[in-house]
Amino acid sequence: MKLIGSTTSPYVRKVRIVMAEKKLDYQFVTDNVWGEDSTVAQSNPLGKVPCLVMEGGEAVFDSRVIVEYLDTLSPVGKLIPSQGRERAEVKTWEALADGLLDASILVRLEATWAGRSALQRSQAWMDRQMQKVHASLQAMSRGLGEKPFCSGAHLSLSDIAVGVALDYLDFRFAELDWREPYPNLLKLQEKLSQRPSFVDTRPS
Repeated sequence: MKLIGSTTSPYVRKVRIVMAEKKLDYQFVTDNVWGEDSTVAQSNPLGKVPCLVMEGGEAVFDSRVIVEYLDTLSPVGKLIPSQGRERAEVKTWEALADGLLDASILVRLEATWAGRSALQRSQAWMDRQMQKVHASLQAMSRGLGEKPFCSGAHLSLSDIAVGVALDYLDFRFAELDWREPYPNLLKLQEKLSQRPSFVDTRPS
């Protein structure tokens, strides 16, 4: 398998962590979707990463679809329950973490995209997205409570998605202090940061 992505994309990082936890072999091909030499559109018509290209050339895209598929490839380190309420819980955690990322990335694009002048940038739009970020952090902290992991006693996709989201805030929004109001999220992040899958994929 070939994974097309970038080292700074949190969605790509989520897939790479899942691959590491599942002990799956793959080739990682970096692609800057904003660059003129980007080729990901040859495999994903949306021009987005991550994109997983199979041996036959067919592609799977969207990080949620990719990790769902990857979890079926090996019984090692099962990350998504197969059915029922437990499965819905894990996928909801993933949706919450991805939603935080969606909002924060919209803020970053609004603030930094070279195709828009300073006068064209909307502070009201950025404030609206940051409200979603803060609401997501509150929901994560409330859902985690005092549990060792988001969805119970063992690592799951819930924790990977949340850990990636928290690390992305540190990477792109270092001025945002989420640690003091949410010490339980900090405890989870510190635990995850010791795992080789997180260490090896840390953005820089």
